[in-house]
Amino acid sequence: MLLPQVLEIQSLSHAIIAFALSAIVILAVGLRLSRYADILADRTGMGEALAGAVLLGASTSASGIVTSISAASTGDVNLAYSNSLGGIAAQTAFLVIGDIWYRRANLEHAAAEITNVTQATLLCLLLIIPLVTYALPQVTFWGIHPTSLVLPLVYAFGLQLARRDRKDPMWLPKNTPDTRTDEPEAEDPNAPATKLVAIQFAALVVVVAIAGLVIARSGIFIAEASGLKQSVVGAMLTAVATSLPELVTTIAAIRRGALQLAVGGIIGGNMFDVLFLSASDIAYRDGSIYGAIDDSSRFWVLATIVMTLILLLGLIRREKSGPGNIGFESVAVLFVYIAAAIIAGTIL
Repeated sequence: MLLPQVLEIQSLSHAIIAFALSAIVILAVGLRLSRYADILADRTGMGEALAGAVLLGASTSASGIVTSISAASTGDVNLAYSNSLGGIAAQTAFLVIGDIWYRRANLEHAAAEITNVTQATLLCLLLIIPLVTYALPQVTFWGIHPTSLVLPLVYAFGLQLARRDRKDPMWLPKNTPDTRTDEPEAEDPNAPATKLVAIQFAALVVVVAIAGLVIARSGIFIAEASGLKQSVVGAMLTAVATSLPELVTTIAAIRRGALQLAVGGIIGGNMFDVLFLSASDIAYRDGSIYGAIDDSSRFWVLATIVMTLILLLGLIRREKSGPGNIGFESVAVLFVYIAAAIIAGTIL
């Protein structure tokens, strides 16, 4: 009975307190979540980049997908859509914070990994598919557009490609003194068994999901109290709020030296967030969600594609360092995100 009471936001002060407390919980839990993901990456042979995509990326997105489904089920199409795509934009911008945090070199240079390059490319493909769908006739079967089935298939295909690229890479990054190689760490004799680590990881995911959901609910309440429109609320407030677990786990991974895990967690989480659209389309019962969105929501799709392509260039170019040891891609991504936020909030 406690959870429904916590999620029931009754006043602005209640919303602010709930938001702050949940953020503290995510900060504390996210540090341990990143550690367990790193351990599982080593023990399973999955590798940090793929573990970041599958373990961290999907698990930290639980609150966001609940927010999008809830919004779509009540007809708030633009909130559902922009929460998904705005979250991807926010999480991509979080890599800039990670780059600034990692003082030794440009993060994209040090975290060289073909798996992350593959995933960033496939993310762009996943983002383009909803735009193409918008331009096509909005045909549905039992209220569901075929694109909602295509997106999960493309996502699964992408993970398979990433796994193959890690096992048998056809391209290898040039090794430099600043390159951090993804090598399994020495096993801690006091570390718990793999099964116990997996159980603890799953329990922490539940805690993060609940805390993220509280953040989302309180964020929506704060936004509605301010009178912002749905697309701005989704792209800026709830998207950033539900993406806080990704920021915490990214910084935690960097602190541990698991750079590929940090970058893979963001890119992989972004890929998973596109699937919010499939879930939202199923929850939306008045036709196709892809044809019901407004200009502001479509704008965030384009802005996110631009940000991802800039990041992809950074992963390929691997600039060693720039001002403050951050690369050109971090400066450009941050500029695009701020400009997109201003345009979405004032023009669209």
